[in-house]
Amino acid sequence: MKLERTLPLPAGYRVRDVLAFHRRDEQGIAEHVGPDSLRKGVMLDGVPVVLAIRFTPASAACVAEIDGVSSPALERHIDDALLSILGLRIDPDPFCAFAAADPLFGPLVRCQPGLRIVQSATVFEALTWAIIGQQINLPFAIALRRTFILLAGRRHSGGLWCYPEAPDTARIAIEEFTSRKFSRAKAETLQRFSGLVASGELDLATGADNDIAQISQRLLAIKGIGPWTVNYGLLRGYGHADCSLHGDVAIRAALQRLLGEEQKPDILRTERILQQYQPHRTMAAAHLWASLAPPADANTA
Repeated sequence: MKLERTLPLPAGYRVRDVLAFHRRDEQGIAEHVGPDSLRKGVMLDGVPVVLAIRFTPASAACVAEIDGVSSPALERHIDDALLSILGLRIDPDPFCAFAAADPLFGPLVRCQPGLRIVQSATVFEALTWAIIGQQINLPFAIALRRTFILLAGRRHSGGLWCYPEAPDTARIAIEEFTSRKFSRAKAETLQRFSGLVASGELDLATGADNDIAQISQRLLAIKGIGPWTVNYGLLRGYGHADCSLHGDVAIRAALQRLLGEEQKPDILRTERILQQYQPHRTMAAAHLWASLAPPADANTA
């Protein structure tokens, strides 16, 4: 069945950034990106769903192609996924106003107007991608992500693979990962994290009694998950506005270039610099990442 939505896009919306983020894997087994369109496969509530989006200057025409029966809960998750993959959760204007006169970020804001944080379709996708990608280079991380989808995901009737959910991931044996170039530590962390989510012991949904701070602490208590993974997951998964990516190598490289220094600032100094931009550190990270990339490839980290 199909579910249709039309989402208005704000003035100055940068379609190219959204398409570049979802075009990271050139093989495109779970995403297909056209000149003005995007198809994204994802498991939602145990159902394979392809989110098909066509962009116009003022709106995004969205069709959810559902391999199964819809429900109110599934429809809510589809709406949430659309907001995330379109980068509509964080309004960039408050940071732009905050940093307009700043000697460090002011020039970046002026040359990158309308820059947004594009997110993963689900929190689980964001956190597993952070686990997969930590401490390895981006091309290898993308290759491992592809393997992960083929191992734990499911194929939609339309042909795209759907990014997996926790129950399917938790069932994959560690040896299945390690025989496909995953380190044992990474494979164990993925299985440990997925098992906790699948069993309900780790609730990733925010609520009155489960806020971002509590979720962060529970994630940090999981062996193999550190501050960078948590902050990246909060950024790409929840659209949290004040994530500090001071441990990110690319963030430090961007600061080095911005400061005109010969060496990257260390992690502690990077943290102190970014603290000046609270409560907008997520958008500060977005501008730093984008400053390292060609304009059409912003938001690809």
